[in-house]
Amino acid sequence: MKTAIFIKLLENNTKIQQIETAELKAIVKEFPYFQPARALYLKGLKNLDSFKYNNELKVTAAYTTDRTILFNYITSFETVIKNTTIIPEKVIEKNASETIEIAATSKTPIERAVLGDLEIGKPLSFAPNENHSFNQWLQLSIKKPIVRTKREEIKKIPDKESLIDQFIENKPKIAPLEKGKIYTTVVDENRQDAALMTETLAKVYLEQKKYENAMQAYKILSLKYPEKSGFFADQIKSIQILQKNKL
Repeated sequence: MKTAIFIKLLENNTKIQQIETAELKAIVKEFPYFQPARALYLKGLKNLDSFKYNNELKVTAAYTTDRTILFNYITSFETVIKNTTIIPEKVIEKNASETIEIAATSKTPIERAVLGDLEIGKPLSFAPNENHSFNQWLQLSIKKPIVRTKREEIKKIPDKESLIDQFIENKPKIAPLEKGKIYTTVVDENRQDAALMTETLAKVYLEQKKYENAMQAYKILSLKYPEKSGFFADQIKSIQILQKNKL
């Protein structure tokens, strides 16, 4: 990529097309900590409506020192990420011949219809007031289980009788509450707050395959926006089809 082209992209003086996006991908691959290039690559994917955008947003967040700047950038795509990073000449002058891969699809008609209705894979668009939804997207959707051998499982899992004996030996006592002291109730972090619920957050749950959360989100949205209750009901039905067919 030529230096002049990169600067124009950085100054938001020209739209990022497919060829520029491919060249930016090559730069990011060779220099993963080059944040301005990452920001522009992300913008290019969004311009192309690429299915790679959502995952790349997580990757970019991992390499970004200040996620607030990233959030402001993606919600406006007018505030260009500029910091004290010096642009290496060899990065800018590097020629890239890579092209954006198009994912091959071999979905059944039902899968295509449902995924199309739910817009799964479509780039997420966060509004400036959706910081909560943005943070939810950056969280890991699935926690990997710890794999243990059968010998380890047998060794580490105590039987019920030993647990009961240990409990009795310790003679646990519940301390009485102090008078006059104010106690707070711990709120479940997984509880969905209606005030924070948005359609984007519902889509975040869908992309993370948290189908129960997504359906609950659409139920809350139906109460918040009754004029769109029919649309939200259709979304819930589509999610139920996903669950039934284990898509």
